[in-house]
Amino acid sequence: MTTTTTGTRTGRGPRRSRARSKGRGNGIMLTSGLAIALAAVLVPFYWLVIAGTHSSREVFDSPPPLLPGGHLTENLTSLQNTVSFGRVVLNSAGIAAVYTLCAGAVCTLAGYAFAKYRFRGRDPLFGVIMLGLVIPAQVTLVPLFTLMAELEWLNTYQAVIMPNLALPFGIFLMRQSMAALPDELLDSGRMDGCGEFRLFLKVVLPPMRPALAALGIFLFLYQWNDFIWPLIVLRDGASYTIPVALASLQGVDDTDYGAILAGTAVAAIPMAVVFLALQRHFVSGLLAGAVKE
Repeated sequence: MTTTTTGTRTGRGPRRSRARSKGRGNGIMLTSGLAIALAAVLVPFYWLVIAGTHSSREVFDSPPPLLPGGHLTENLTSLQNTVSFGRVVLNSAGIAAVYTLCAGAVCTLAGYAFAKYRFRGRDPLFGVIMLGLVIPAQVTLVPLFTLMAELEWLNTYQAVIMPNLALPFGIFLMRQSMAALPDELLDSGRMDGCGEFRLFLKVVLPPMRPALAALGIFLFLYQWNDFIWPLIVLRDGASYTIPVALASLQGVDDTDYGAILAGTAVAAIPMAVVFLALQRHFVSGLLAGAVKE
């Protein structure tokens, strides 16, 4: 009996050692892969910030500059003098904030209606909305521009904000998130005397905070980075957004790349900070939107 027990323990020892060695090897490979992925993401962003502190000539030096230069103030001054960059940043922030609030309300209400109400043509209508995910945005530019001209909205902020309020991805995200909300919770609210609007505010929205945070981040970044549509409808430089203003600095004979890179870095840093601060809500909100009916 003693010999058998000893042999069994002796056999388990090498197996456990091999398992621990394999686990350490997998951990090292995973850590190495994550480190490479992190470097691939951070190195371009680091170079963007560094290049924004150099002149246009220094940006194209070989090897490229890896340490901060002394032209940041000069580049920002050039931006301000050329495109009134402070006003441009305020334009982008204001448009993105208003768009996020309005589009968030539209997408949330639409998602709630598609998830919890039964009406004729609901599924075909939702399918039509989902077609917006596969139709290229460029296809709609001409009819949208014609509509804005008929409404005399060209070179106005509402022309930038209004066309994309019912964003298909936003409606899809909120519909999938709200589909996981138990119908019994809504029925109990109605039995307690809640009207539909109060039920939506007091019962439906509180559990949807992660999904709402994810939707808000997505909508804000979508509008903040939008280039084609603001370029088409905005004619006055005083109403430009950041992407349009930076694109206007690219000349035929001379381009101030130092100023462009400095402006791009200034525009990217706040968005990176917001995303990093709210990434937990963003990830959990997207996971909530992945619930399968």
